Amino acid sequence: MSLIDPTQLALQRAMEGAGMRQEALASNIANANTPGYARRDVDFHSALASAMSAADPGAAVQGAAFRTTTSTAPVRADGSTVDIDAESAKLAANGLEYEQLATAAKTRLDILKIAMGVQ
Repeated sequence: MSLIDPTQLALQRAMEGAGMRQEALASNIANANTPGYARRDVDFHSALASAMSAADPGAAVQGAAFRTTTSTAPVRADGSTVDIDAESAKLAANGLEYEQLATAAKTRLDILKIAMGVQ
């Protein structure tokens, strides 16, 4: 049995996905006034959810591919697909999600350390 179980791997990969999504959302905000800019987003939730239901979740989680999507429906007259208010809200929510994932991962590692007698 591995010390790092599929749940811990999923938490780590989710943190990677949230980091990628944070970069995409920040890029959207930075380019909000760029005419014709197409907003990007990163979907890591569905990839990790399907990986966790696989026969070997550990291997599936490590190989889970996060999908980057691009929005093509313009929301502004200049052809940009960025709604600055929506992007700001998603950026804040994603930051909170990352914080929760980091806390959960740290707590799981702390429990493992206590079980091993390492303080």
